[in-house]
Amino acid sequence: MAKPPALLVLADGTVYRGYGFGAGGTALGEVVFNTGMTGYQEVLTDPSYRGQLVAFTYPELGNTGVNPEDEESAKPQVSGAIARNVTAQPSNWRSRQSLPDYLRAHHIPGIAGIDTRALTRKIRSLGAMNGAISTEILDPATLLARVQAAPSMEGLNLANAAGTDRPYEWQEPTPTNWEFVADPTAQEPKVTVVAIDFGVKRNILRRLASYGCRIVVVPPTTPAADILALHPDGIFLSNGPGDPAAVTEGIATVRDLMAAAKPMFGICLGHQILGLAAGGSTFKLKFGHRGLNQPAGQPGGRVEITSQNHGFALDADSLTQAGVTITHVNLNDRTVAGLAHPTLPLFSVQYHPEASPGPHDADYLFAKFVGLLRDRQAVAIPKN
Repeated sequence: MAKPPALLVLADGTVYRGYGFGAGGTALGEVVFNTGMTGYQEVLTDPSYRGQLVAFTYPELGNTGVNPEDEESAKPQVSGAIARNVTAQPSNWRSRQSLPDYLRAHHIPGIAGIDTRALTRKIRSLGAMNGAISTEILDPATLLARVQAAPSMEGLNLANAAGTDRPYEWQEPTPTNWEFVADPTAQEPKVTVVAIDFGVKRNILRRLASYGCRIVVVPPTTPAADILALHPDGIFLSNGPGDPAAVTEGIATVRDLMAAAKPMFGICLGHQILGLAAGGSTFKLKFGHRGLNQPAGQPGGRVEITSQNHGFALDADSLTQAGVTITHVNLNDRTVAGLAHPTLPLFSVQYHPEASPGPHDADYLFAKFVGLLRDRQAVAIPKN
């Protein structure tokens, strides 16, 4: 099959010529890179990548195909994919479809055959920037004009569109044949967790279910009063895309929920929203943290190898001034990787303890959260 010519144009005018895979057409977004050697399907379907063109630094994509079990959401969430080499003939017993066919079915364009190492070095030097992939606009100047007219990621609230538009219950635990332990602490009665969906990954919900939670997932615009009316034992703040400071409605909701003193756990965007609600501020990272091997350390304590995917971070000084405890830092650049409230049962992390594939060093955080809920459940139910 002939490979259609394709262009990748960055906002600074840099042009990469390659060939298209997946759907034809034009896609705009922020160009970022992911350093994971595995897990391209999880990356493509992670709602936190909404509005982005993801470049994979691992040079071979598509070898294992795609399958429904590894999706983090119901469809690809990226605006487009960038790769060195892509195969249309996967070889894996779990594969149900090739990667190019999968992206084509979901109308997601990709470009391959470019020097992804050079692209990554440029982003590391100049920072993440807007770009466009196209198989239909092959004049660089015309495509550049489209790129320069696109909005910056700063100031964009993408979480409201990434989250669910109606409440639902999630009951599916982690499959028993996965590397994760299926039901390490599941007990009866179950604890009820309301998960605010800013763009939640399915594996987060699976881990909560595996730890004995009844989960009610609600839209990101759900008011605090409606959440508390569900009588949750605890509240979970999910990951998601975009600029955390722009999610003003969600920040206000979390601030109201803090007054209720319910246990609360946040991951990634949820971590940032919790920090903002507590009085902190955020800033945009130069090129973000996106990969499976980011070291996060506790002051004077253990080091965890973590999976991360974020382009913004909480400002450490602002958290200190707000009286919030910093529990973890990214050991590569010392940015905030975890926080806890000194008097309320609230904590969060910038990384992904549910990552699959990825390191499982941080899975204990789910046990920590559910432990808080069970302790409060035991106090609330008088013993005879």
